[in-house]
Amino acid sequence: MKRFAGVGLVALVGFVCFLVASFLAYSPVAAADTVDHSVFGDLLGKYVENGRVDYAGFKADQAKLDQYLSYLEKINPETLSRNEQFAFYINAYNAWTIKLVLTGYPGLKSIKDLGSILQSPWSKEFVRINGKTLTLDDIEQKILRPRFKDPRVHFAINCASKSCPPLNSEPYRGATLDAQLDKVTRDFVNGSKNYRLEGDSLWVSSIFKWYAEDFNNDPAGFCRIYAEAPLRKALDEIGNRIKIKYLDYDWSLNGA
Repeated sequence: MKRFAGVGLVALVGFVCFLVASFLAYSPVAAADTVDHSVFGDLLGKYVENGRVDYAGFKADQAKLDQYLSYLEKINPETLSRNEQFAFYINAYNAWTIKLVLTGYPGLKSIKDLGSILQSPWSKEFVRINGKTLTLDDIEQKILRPRFKDPRVHFAINCASKSCPPLNSEPYRGATLDAQLDKVTRDFVNGSKNYRLEGDSLWVSSIFKWYAEDFNNDPAGFCRIYAEAPLRKALDEIGNRIKIKYLDYDWSLNGA
């Protein structure tokens, strides 16, 4: 009897270990050090080129996008390191924005057409993360901006519009996040369609007006940090005489 009892105990311990392993395998990857954005990376690499988004391609491959969104949904971002968490929310914002566009594609001319008089597309509750249903505004206004306090985020999240900083053709990752944010910010600031110089006036994106406090109410100062020739040379020549004006924003869909 003792022999059989020992066997039973071993079997019981083995069964408990199996249950624990199964729970860890299929529960949210809350304890993970990094988040696997490779599925999103494959999609971005296939359907984004120079900021132009092939929504028809995303539509045809929507099951893969849904797979990535389902994966993000199961993660508890609060357990991630700061940079992993920052990258997580940027990617989540961009991926769910694509998902939103696909609800009206084809035939959609602007993401704003997905809203109404009473509700903007950014205030729709459809983003699922860690057991909660959020809006795109929740991610931007309640998480990304106040938590990370990094103005470069405005050049990383994409609003699916032509005047918006272009969607990156690779996902953001915690290990390379700082370099990625620097690059997209520098690319946008120096992009010829994103600024205009007229005498002492510097015309910049309306993003600098809408989120003025994030740029310390000093768009010129921010631009000087990332400016390259010929913009840097022009800003140095203007000096303190500079006057800031804002470009019109094109909300047309950023489709290919």
